[in-house]
Amino acid sequence: MIASGTWRWEVEMRRVWRVAGLSVAILLAGTAAPEAKQFRFATTSDAVTLDPHANNAFTTYLITGQIYESLIHRNDALKLEPALALRWEQIEPRRWRFWLREGVTFHNGNAFDADDVVFTIARTLAPTSNFTIYVDTVSHAERVSSHVVDIVTRVPDAVIPDKLTRILLMDREWTEANRSAQPQNLRDREESFAARNANGTGPFVLRSREPDQRTVLVRNPRWWGGPPGPNDVTEWQHVVIASDATRIAALLSGEVDFVHTVPAQDVARLQRDPRLKVLIGQENRTMWLAMDQARDELLYSNVKGRNPFKDVRVREAIAIAIDVEAIRSRVLRGHAVPTASMWTQFVTGYDEAFARRPPVDRDRARRLLAEAGYPQGFEVTLDCPVGAYDEVCQAIAGMLAQVGIQIRLNTVPSAVFFRKLQQEDMSFYGLTWGVPTFDALYTFRGIMMTRALAGGGSWNWGGYSNPRVDALIREVEAETAPARRIALIHEAQRIHNAEYGHIPLYHLMIPFAMKANVMVTHRADNLVFGRTVKVE
Repeated sequence: MIASGTWRWEVEMRRVWRVAGLSVAILLAGTAAPEAKQFRFATTSDAVTLDPHANNAFTTYLITGQIYESLIHRNDALKLEPALALRWEQIEPRRWRFWLREGVTFHNGNAFDADDVVFTIARTLAPTSNFTIYVDTVSHAERVSSHVVDIVTRVPDAVIPDKLTRILLMDREWTEANRSAQPQNLRDREESFAARNANGTGPFVLRSREPDQRTVLVRNPRWWGGPPGPNDVTEWQHVVIASDATRIAALLSGEVDFVHTVPAQDVARLQRDPRLKVLIGQENRTMWLAMDQARDELLYSNVKGRNPFKDVRVREAIAIAIDVEAIRSRVLRGHAVPTASMWTQFVTGYDEAFARRPPVDRDRARRLLAEAGYPQGFEVTLDCPVGAYDEVCQAIAGMLAQVGIQIRLNTVPSAVFFRKLQQEDMSFYGLTWGVPTFDALYTFRGIMMTRALAGGGSWNWGGYSNPRVDALIREVEAETAPARRIALIHEAQRIHNAEYGHIPLYHLMIPFAMKANVMVTHRADNLVFGRTVKVE
């Protein structure tokens, strides 16, 4: 009955989204548009919502980041550059000043100014926000003048500009008028106007949306960045194709122009096709496993009256039972970098010493399980999002079975997966995690910090908690001396790794496949922005 009700709700929302998208397009009527240069972008998963502060999943940002903009961009070389802020400066230890771009309007015609920045910062600090990780040190924002705004922090924070690259600015007037002043509460499956409609300052405007199928964006003719050139994209179609075979077939047949998620087994044959080209590079993203370490009894296990994941011996047994090198070579066809680090070499705080994985030792894993009181192993459900790393999760299940841990694999669509996460409705799950700030504090605050602490653990759904690690994270966020800060990061990482608080597996290698006439830069953050794509 729940599934049937969900289906009816989704059908109705598809109708509403199509109408909402068309209403935005009407606002732009009468403005001359260049001849359409269509770009059909195929990927595995859809945005969870259009509310730019309700869900911090990468799949959501792939769409919202085309519509909304931040004060500061990262360009294709991943360097900071002005966006809605022309310049910025730390004028006091706990105060950053931003001089805003003038003459910018939202898609509905409203002018962008300092009030919108103050409103947006307050919105990202709200209880239902999934973006508190980017404003973890922020106290508030203050209007200085119509186009100057200060962001005040609780402690000195040298990486505020890096964090603000992911805070998308909203129109205060539009958001409040449409009763969306607070971010959508996805945990309670709340519906809101901002979840179905969009009004940014960015280069693309929402035209239509069919959830889990296709979202169409058209070029904003009033964008402050100027009109598109002859090879610039003017229509972005975000096409969701969960099936690997169907997605690749769509590229080969010409139905899509670009495939964002290429199965490892298809790379070689696509490279041989003269109509196509393939770009491969390491992503600033890591795949890891998390375990419910908070509950006294797991929700999805045959163990009753206790929680095996509370025992570090069980967590270590899982880590040394998984042969990541076999996953890299056999499942991922070499497109992965095995690791024991929760972040990549692109991130401030990386140290190769923490990246060395423990050797595979299934005999020791069985001994550890027996010592922990599980000589026959146990059963547990492993949740993974469909279309992302299904085969990896299947391989993990087979490897853990060899030491007595029987996995019930549950692969679900991303929207369902993230909703289950936010409802804390999992016992064991796999997730990938990028670091858009390129600083280890982002992962510490989001993944390793105790959830009960203010501003902490927004993605720590497994409930890992260590008071010493929490204290070190507080020191890291306030430390301004680079050498001392790195030392603190390494000390916290050492403790977390020794406890197997999470089990990192590998850094992702991402192949992009596209028609030969498509020009895209392969970025380590795995993002593709329509404003920089060219179609010859």
